Amino acid sequence: TAFLHGDLDEEVYMKLPQGFGSPGETRVCRLRKSLYGLKQSPRYWFAKLADALRTYGFSQTKSDYSLFIYSHKGVSLRVLVYVDDM
Repeated sequence: TAFLHGDLDEEVYMKLPQGFGSPGETRVCRLRKSLYGLKQSPRYWFAKLADALRTYGFSQTKSDYSLFIYSHKGVSLRVLVYVDDM
């Protein structure tokens, strides 16, 4: 369910699923959130997670974009994030 929380910052449209709308009518809807199977979904979810980790004091490393480090009073915490749309 993680990908459903990514906020889209570009215009993405999809055809309505079968059964919605009237026969012979062609309509689309604009997405406000990511969906499963949308190629941008992993990127938007990662961006939201990275923002949240930075808010809690984590630093994103320059050597590995997916590695976040938090250090406080001699304790160090490392979070490595891997995102896959399976």
